[in-house]
Order: sequence, then C-alpha cells, then structure tokens
Amino acid sequence: MKKIIASLIAIIVLIASANISFAQTQQEKINKEIDNNQFELVNEFTTLLSIPNVAANPAGLKDNAHWIMQYMQSKGIQNTSLLSLDKTNVPPVVYGEVNVPGAKETIIFYAHYDGQPVDSTKWYKGVHPFRPSLYTSSIDQGGVITAWAEKGTSYDPNARIYARGASDDKAGVMAIINGYATLKKLGIAPSVNIKFFFEGEEEAGSPNLEQILNKYQSTLSSDLWIICDGPVHQSSKKQLVMGVRGDTHLELTVFGPKRPLHSGHYGNWVLNPAMELARLLASMKNEKGEITIKGFYDDVTPLIAAEKEALSKVPAVEEQLKNELGIKATERTGALNDALQLPSLNVNGIQSAGVGKNSANVIPTKAIASIDLRLVKGNDWKRQQDKVIDHIKAQGFFVTDKEPTDEQRKQYEKICMVVASDGYNAQKTSMDNVYVKRISKAIQSASSEYPVLLPTLGGSLPLYVFEKTLNASPITVPIANHDNNQHAENENIKLKNFFDGIKMFAAIMTMSK
Repeated sequence: MKKIIASLIAIIVLIASANISFAQTQQEKINKEIDNNQFELVNEFTTLLSIPNVAANPAGLKDNAHWIMQYMQSKGIQNTSLLSLDKTNVPPVVYGEVNVPGAKETIIFYAHYDGQPVDSTKWYKGVHPFRPSLYTSSIDQGGVITAWAEKGTSYDPNARIYARGASDDKAGVMAIINGYATLKKLGIAPSVNIKFFFEGEEEAGSPNLEQILNKYQSTLSSDLWIICDGPVHQSSKKQLVMGVRGDTHLELTVFGPKRPLHSGHYGNWVLNPAMELARLLASMKNEKGEITIKGFYDDVTPLIAAEKEALSKVPAVEEQLKNELGIKATERTGALNDALQLPSLNVNGIQSAGVGKNSANVIPTKAIASIDLRLVKGNDWKRQQDKVIDHIKAQGFFVTDKEPTDEQRKQYEKICMVVASDGYNAQKTSMDNVYVKRISKAIQSASSEYPVLLPTLGGSLPLYVFEKTLNASPITVPIANHDNNQHAENENIKLKNFFDGIKMFAAIMTMSK
C-alpha cells in the first residue's frame, strides 16, 4: 500500500512539474520568437517613426492613424476601424479587437501615436526627429551612430533608436500590436478578449477623448484598461503604476512700457517686466520647494497605508540621478517618488527680450512665463488654476485674460495677463485591484523580475476621463527607459526596453487567473 501511495505522489509531482514546465516553455517560446524577429520588428517600427506625428499637424496624424490600422490588419487584427467625431481636424482613435473563443474577460490596451512639437535644430548633429537613427548607446554617454542590423541578425540590447515618438508613445503602440502578433504567429490563443485603442490627441491634452468615449461606450466595454505610456523605474526595473497626476497649464504675461526703452536712460525708474515676473514666480515657492500659494495642498487626498508601504519598497535612485543629471541639490529633500505624490508647479519656460548675441541694453515691453500644474487625487484642475490667479492678485497685479487697454495701463501699477488652458484631474486605481497580482506575475514570467508597484506616476495622462466616462480603473504598464528624453530633443528608446515591452504585453494577453 505504501508503495502505491508513493507511486501516486510521484506521478502527481511529475504532472505538476510538467504543467509548470509547459507554462515556462510557452513564455520562453514567445520570448525566443521575439528575439529571433528583431530585424522585422525594428524595420517596421522605424517605418512608423518616419511619419511625422506632431500634435499640431492633423494631416500627419491621420497618416499615422491609417498606417497603424493597415499594420494591425497585416498582423491578423481584422476588426479594425477609426473611431472619430463629426469634427474636422480631430485625429481618430485607431481601434481593433480580437475575440477569443471561451474567454470571459476583455482587456483594452491603450497607447497614443501623436507626439510633442519638434525643433530639429536642437537635436544632436546628424539626428533628425523623423529620420530614425541608431546609436550604440545614449549619445550623452558617448554613444555613436551605428548601422541597422541585417536580416537574420540581432541587435545589441543597449542600442537606442533616436526619433520623435520613439519612446512617447509609438513604442507602446508597436509593442502592444506585436505582443498579439507574436501569439498569433505561434498559434497561442490569448486568455482574454483583446481590444486596441490608440489615441491621437494625448500630447494636446486629449480635448476630444471624453466625447469619443461617450460616443463609443458600448464598443469600449471591458473589464480592464492597460495603459502603455511613460518610463520604467530609474533603476531599470519594470513598473506597475496605479495612478497618474492630472495636468493643466497657465501662461503669464507681465507688461512693462509700450515700447522698448534704453536701459541707461530709463533704468532704475521704469519697472522692468522681466524682474517683476521673476519676483512673481519666486513668490510661489520657498527655498524648501514648498508651494506657498494659499490652499495649494489643502484638498490633497492623504495616502493610505498600502500606498505608503508600496512607496517604502521603491528602490532608492536619488544619488544615481544626481550623478546622472549633474546636480548637487534637489528642490525637496527625501525620495523622488515621495515628492511626486504631491501637486506641483513648474516653470516650463521664460521669455523676455534677447540674450546672448541678441542681447540689447533695453527694458523690455513684456515678460512671459509658461507654467504647468500637476495635480494629485483630491485636486480639481480649475480650482487649482484659481488658486494661482488669486495669488497673482495678492501680489498686487491686476489680472486680465487679454492684452491690457491704454486705460488699464494708466489705472494699474502692475498688470498680468493670464491665459488658462483646459486640464484634467488625477486618477488612481485601488492598490488591491484584482488584476494587480495577475499582471505582476505575467510581467515576472516575461522578464524574470517582479515589477515595482507605484501608487502614482509623475507624469500625466487623461485616465480621469476613462474613470469618469466608463467607470474604468486603468493600470499603467510603462516600457520606455527612464532617460528617453521624451518631450525634448533627442528622444530615444533603448532596444531592450522595446523588445521587453512586446514580451510583457504578450504575457499579459495570456495571463492566468
């Protein structure tokens, strides 16, 4: 009897081992297929990167949308369409779906194909935003241009593609599509129904997203949204992010004399608008990096215990970043990700008269600053704008939303024109969401590492709109390297991050309960 029981136990152990082996072999098979297909993946990726995608160019965005839809069809995603509104110059959402027999869950994968404005003169010599270049590593770290791989060969995983949209966010678009394409090529059925949603207005603030979500509510029914945007952790570890900050902008113009004045003849007498703007901006923050605008932090929703615990486990990267960025001091003391859990006020740019070879001895007519406000849970974007405007008034400025009249110039000592943009609020999904562990295990199976769990990403996405319109609880899976220069010149993607992204999305599409 003991021998029979021992034999049965041995058989059970063998069966269990075989099942584990099969699961590992399936992911290994997926990873191997992706590694063996690097030439085609990069070739197709650079084709998309060559299509200009600046958010202010609707014609270029439509070219991107049509290319992506045709590409999806070529990868076996037949139920594709362009979700649009009855408006001119609104980039469509590229949509597709794959219905899997027997699947009881539906996941929508989101990325965006539009990009930030470009000034090619600021890019590294020989690098053009829409002519993808391959470098051996980061240009900042001495990387040099190198040749594209030949068919049948592989790439150095540390090599980087330089182009606008390389990391933000065409890498996400291509990684999601090719995650599914790899499964289809191998004959592996996803464990969930899949929907694809690629937006074309994210970099413009997604002004029409809510209308699109409302119009296509029934089409966009799902159990979960997976968002691909943003970078992995600065330690290079994969990240799973539960929320994003909200975003809104203000442009401030402080006025001086109606014409430029000789600084010798009028200096020390006529108020200099650049100096007045500098004082105004300086009044908004103290030396500790704390925002001094009245009530700026009052409506912040406090972190819960689970969020504080997750933050305590985030790898420390502060000294690494100081060395990497060439800085000694930081605005706030403590951990980077602790600071990102608070609303912020950032000066994006300041402009007034000329500098360098264009410098002249003048008192300028005006000075302009563009500021962005990042919001956390509890903030309302319009209320946050109003707090800033009230602060400007408290500093003695007359505030207007248009150029001041001659009468106003005579009436008020200091004038500030404030032009406010639209915005959206922060969004946060619960840390105990039922998909967190499943997605984390899927990422681990694809990359051999458990992801860093982060309550809120520093950047902004319009996920509040998904929550508001569809009652959705999105989870973000970033893939780009942290030093990707998104929104700036020399944007890039490390090839390892791109290939890892494809593997992760294939793993999520086949994840078990």
